[in-house]
Amino acid sequence: MEKIVKPTSGWTMLAVFLILLFGGIALMVVRQFIPGALALLIAFALILPGFLAIEPNSSRVLNLFGAYIGSVKDNGFFYANPFYAKKNISLRAVTLDVPVIKVNDKQGNPIMIGAVVVYRVLDTFKAAFAVENYPEFVKIQSEAAVRKLAGMYSYDNLEDEAAIVTLRTNSDEVNHELAREISERLEIAGIEVIEARINHLAYSTEIAGAMLQRQQATAIVAARSKIVEGAVGMVEMALEHLSSKSIVELDEEKKAAMVSNLLVVLCGDRNAQPVVNTGTLHQ
Repeated sequence: MEKIVKPTSGWTMLAVFLILLFGGIALMVVRQFIPGALALLIAFALILPGFLAIEPNSSRVLNLFGAYIGSVKDNGFFYANPFYAKKNISLRAVTLDVPVIKVNDKQGNPIMIGAVVVYRVLDTFKAAFAVENYPEFVKIQSEAAVRKLAGMYSYDNLEDEAAIVTLRTNSDEVNHELAREISERLEIAGIEVIEARINHLAYSTEIAGAMLQRQQATAIVAARSKIVEGAVGMVEMALEHLSSKSIVELDEEKKAAMVSNLLVVLCGDRNAQPVVNTGTLHQ
């Protein structure tokens, strides 16, 4: 469990340090009381490793002969027991770019997916002693979480029409689930996940062409359905207006011909080519 300690100010010990240093040098120069001069220089060498200069958003984990003493999270100039082992643990936010990997989605389709994870150390004791190398631990666990996430959802709704959440269309829900999954995995190392989001998503190269054609076909069918729906409404409206205003009397055969011509004009993907009939309908 993390324990916060506050060492003494380093400026007082710096004054003692300078006194020992210059005193030892002075005694060596005048060549008087050589043993005392050597003792001062030895004391100087022992005091020197105890100084700590901690910059903002950084910390030191103190360890004495294998025993955890505590963590220093305050920034400034301090002095601690010179025999302490001092491990630097950064508290800054770190951005991890999870490399693009090839995995299968919920439907078994091969996809390429990558992510960005922003994290920082929250518990210095766990980061220093619970795992061997916490940056490498974060990298491996984040990649494992991305693999698991990809298998939980379909790429889109083309094959799984009942899917409420997909990787392509529901980025907020998917990113939230990714952050939760990574946070659970990194809790053992005292890591806080600030943000996690997918930054690359695509079908794998071997099926990308086929999936693109399928998406285009689906879009064309949807567009044609709208066009036909609108054309039928326009034909119905035209027949109603002709009948209500008694512009022309049409029997069933003429109505069928008119409907056919209007649907061809309205639903065709090319401009209509009018044909001028100078005779009757049947000549």
